[in-house]
Amino acid sequence: MSLRSLTRTPLRLALGLSLAACAGAAQATSITMYRDPNCGCCLAWLDHADDHFAKGDETVTSKTIDSENIAAVKAENGVPADLVSCHTAIVDGMVIEGHVPAADVERLLAERPEGITGLAVAGMPLGSPGMEMGERRQAFQVIAFGPDKRMVWASYPAR
Repeated sequence: MSLRSLTRTPLRLALGLSLAACAGAAQATSITMYRDPNCGCCLAWLDHADDHFAKGDETVTSKTIDSENIAAVKAENGVPADLVSCHTAIVDGMVIEGHVPAADVERLLAERPEGITGLAVAGMPLGSPGMEMGERRQAFQVIAFGPDKRMVWASYPAR
């Protein structure tokens, strides 16, 4: 065995272990939620999102910003007027308007479709995350939106 092969083997092993450690590193999700300080369901939605993203080795960094001018926050983030709800969150760079189920947010973050900047659940439908009241749920849709594009991302039937 040559000296050259003896020095390369430990280096290759160290590089391989480093890459494996990076691949297994915990993912971090960042959530910044803007809300009217008088609204409580927003905090319930944030608990839902935190619980969803804090599974396994994943970490969540979330913060709440109370805003007296929530309409300006929505406008600055491109939320269409007909899709507004009570809070606006930025999750890893994507706009999340209202009571969007965290599983739909997770799918959006994984897929990041071209032309889509966020998801919205218009209004405050009963039974959506943060608006739970027993087992009842109004039907609602999650709408993916962008500057020039919209599509139904998910539909939830009444129950």
